[in-house]
Amino acid sequence: MSKFDQPHIPFLVTRRWLLAGTGSIAAPLLLAIGSQKAHGADPEFRLKLGDDLPLDHPLNVHLSEAAKQVAERSGGRLVIELFANNQLGGDTDMMSQLRSGALEMMSLSGNILSTLLPLAGIYNLPFAFSNYDQVWATMDGPLGKFLRAKLEGIGLHALDKQWDNGFRQITSGTRKIETPSDLQNFKIRVPVSPLWLSMFKALGAAPTAINFSEVYSALQTHVVDGQENPLPLIETAKLYEVQKYAALTSHIWDSFYLLISKRVWQRLPPDLQAILADTINQAALAQRRDMQELNSNLQIKLTQQGMEFTHPDRAAFRQALIKAGFYAGWKQKYGEDAWNLLQQTSDKLG
Repeated sequence: MSKFDQPHIPFLVTRRWLLAGTGSIAAPLLLAIGSQKAHGADPEFRLKLGDDLPLDHPLNVHLSEAAKQVAERSGGRLVIELFANNQLGGDTDMMSQLRSGALEMMSLSGNILSTLLPLAGIYNLPFAFSNYDQVWATMDGPLGKFLRAKLEGIGLHALDKQWDNGFRQITSGTRKIETPSDLQNFKIRVPVSPLWLSMFKALGAAPTAINFSEVYSALQTHVVDGQENPLPLIETAKLYEVQKYAALTSHIWDSFYLLISKRVWQRLPPDLQAILADTINQAALAQRRDMQELNSNLQIKLTQQGMEFTHPDRAAFRQALIKAGFYAGWKQKYGEDAWNLLQQTSDKLG
């Protein structure tokens, strides 16, 4: 038996299937990736990888392909089993499992991780980035290295390349969002993150922190009237079924860390560490390209699915945050070192 054994048949979704835009997650897409049957023996290491995204999200498409490649490159010694779409619970549940050792790997947004390590979500500061050139110069550069070192200190090993979750947009089931005043008393779902709660409170909204696994039902039952997420997630999670309006605010750029329990990482032999890191980092780069391609077509697709789009002036929202003292407060919380690393490649804040 493997050192981290738990039987499961992981999912594989092809890139062609994603870009064809089927949007379905109900089809029987079970495939044993690098199973012991394919290689004639039980794997030496079997790692469970959990996330909260639909199967046809670009992250899971490329993680599935990477898991297959890891098994092949390792000769069946290392198998990664993907538990997608909240199979192991919500983000906060899986984060607890990762820290306790019940889960070996997970992808996790910086906004959720910031509840454990506040600095992990510094790149989520609203209106920090205008384009992807800034984004990747920041996350593949000094700030990304700084954040990964901090995660080692709390028992988590983060692979070098973060996965793109895109620029976040606001959706609503009740009103168009065009100016900061349109957010007054607006009931909006946000991730379980102090930064998100602080931002929308500063803009006059009424934010409620809810795990993503509960977002669709919260919108459907009007516990909240709106939410904010990147367009690929709005489409793959079918939020257009319960939301009418989308405001292209691009207020926050978001990403996923690919995390491994530090104890698990240290148990892997150096050759398997190298195979795992190289394969998954290369998959992250491919996922980044697919996300940009997907984003370019999604406004048209979501319009066809009934959503109406507005194009707010981002500068007006930034000024509202400056006036509310939002940036000054978060600069003090994050500290000068991290703030200065961010500002080397981001738009100027405050």
